[in-house]
Amino acid sequence: MMCGAVSAARPATDETQRIAEQVKAQLEEKEGKTFDVFTAVEFKTQLVAGTNYFIKVHVGNEEFMHLRVFKSLPHENEKLSLHSYQGSKAKHDELAYF
Repeated sequence: MMCGAVSAARPATDETQRIAEQVKAQLEEKEGKTFDVFTAVEFKTQLVAGTNYFIKVHVGNEEFMHLRVFKSLPHENEKLSLHSYQGSKAKHDELAYF
């Protein structure tokens, strides 16, 4: 993948689910609610000075959220951070750069 370009969407992996779970508390704090269902469905990546993960997450019923999570370079030893997110998404909504 070219640096800066966003990859094609791929089905979520165990690693993607772990990344989503690591920022779940950050999202719950921002949204002011808890999510009983929090399942990564698909993702895209973007190589920058680290990696941006764009993750579509099923949060219950027919509701989905799109998360943008930043993972720093290994030598920086930083925690994953929820950069931004989009709510009120549906299963068919395309996971796009935001």
